[in-house]
Amino acid sequence: MNPVDDSVESLRAEHEALMQFLYLAPVGLVQAGIDGEIVMINPISAQLLMPLSPDGCLTNLFTALESVAPDLRLQCEQYPRSNGMVFEGLHIHLRAEGRTRGTPQILSLTLLKLDGARVMAVIQDVTAEVRRERQLRQSDAWLNAILTRISDYALVAIDRDGRLCDWNESIARVTGFGEHIVGSPYSIFYPPDAMTAEHLLDRLREAEHNGWSMDEGLRLRADGSQFWGSALIAPLPDREAFGDEPDAPAYCLILRDISDKRAATEKRRQAAFCDHLTALSNRRAFFEAAELEIERATHTPRQLALIVFDADNFKLVNDRHGHPAGDRVLCDLANALRDTFRAVDTVARLGGEEFAVLLPSTGIEQALLVAERLRAQVATRLVAADGAEIAYTVSAGVAVLDAQSDGKIVSIDALIKRADQALYTAKAQGRNRVFPWTPELSTHENTPQRSRDAG
Repeated sequence: MNPVDDSVESLRAEHEALMQFLYLAPVGLVQAGIDGEIVMINPISAQLLMPLSPDGCLTNLFTALESVAPDLRLQCEQYPRSNGMVFEGLHIHLRAEGRTRGTPQILSLTLLKLDGARVMAVIQDVTAEVRRERQLRQSDAWLNAILTRISDYALVAIDRDGRLCDWNESIARVTGFGEHIVGSPYSIFYPPDAMTAEHLLDRLREAEHNGWSMDEGLRLRADGSQFWGSALIAPLPDREAFGDEPDAPAYCLILRDISDKRAATEKRRQAAFCDHLTALSNRRAFFEAAELEIERATHTPRQLALIVFDADNFKLVNDRHGHPAGDRVLCDLANALRDTFRAVDTVARLGGEEFAVLLPSTGIEQALLVAERLRAQVATRLVAADGAEIAYTVSAGVAVLDAQSDGKIVSIDALIKRADQALYTAKAQGRNRVFPWTPELSTHENTPQRSRDAG
């Protein structure tokens, strides 16, 4: 055998070994061109990605993931080095259709740039691991509250309805509030739009169930200024001694000013829960918030509204002005959403030009009103891009959580499907409008799936 034949045989053996490794690997592996065109894919990747493919074909990695991770192509294009890790462990939340208790599936995606022409993707199902990670985050927060700067806190007792039972110097030191707040709900320490009456009681119920409940976010001082704080609620061990007295202490609230840790906390939060382009919540944050709100509604029925927004004719914007201009339009829409909705609402980019807003303790009339306000405001905006001024509009579908005839709560997937049906109707009736879901829309089971091209 001559040297050329030896070389060919050696390359063939290496290729076969690579293919065997690719197909037997315990994780999903995809090799693609720099434009996302798939060259090799193993069975695990095909199994995980096939449900996402809009046309049932897996030919392009970026196209397959565009609905749930719209910035992959952009991040790959903007990666400055000739090779290296573009990102590691990006969490992608999928909708929960067909899964137990409506739990969303979570994929972890790592993208490696091999050279100027090739990328490699590593894909894993990390649903169970993320749940354990969430429990660990809660435990870390609990330990941090106990062990860090233990002298810098406000401690106050609250009753079964969440009202402050007393006042002490620690409250004055941390918040500046005086004795007049006794009898007020503990939400007095929160900005006005950061908590609903139902959420106040949810925290107490969660403290009962778990032994404690903790959250971090903006808190309010007596002079109206805000600080980044943590609030931990725990049941009092001796509360039974007070019997059924309505004003008796039942929980303790520990409030801490952790403004000095906000930068580090925000950096971690943005990396995990923020959309790369718009800085709104991403799919992971949206589905975690939705899962929590659905769970709360099963214990204490309340209204929960969902608005799905979609930029009209967005493909035309990209075709006419280019993708960078399209990105500016999406960022402008994100700013309008951020300015319109409350701090307690979850405003997220689900993918492409699709955005969703989850509104706790909100009925259909209020949700339609605020959705219409956003639609009308967007219709007056102009986005500057390369010397041009781009006008754009949005359509919206609105749906509200309710109980089924058997008493079960509608799942978040069912709620999203309803909002999508309403959104499609708004598009079909001419765009630039808001449409509510009605039971009649469910009779159209073959409602076409919206796409980026439909706009």
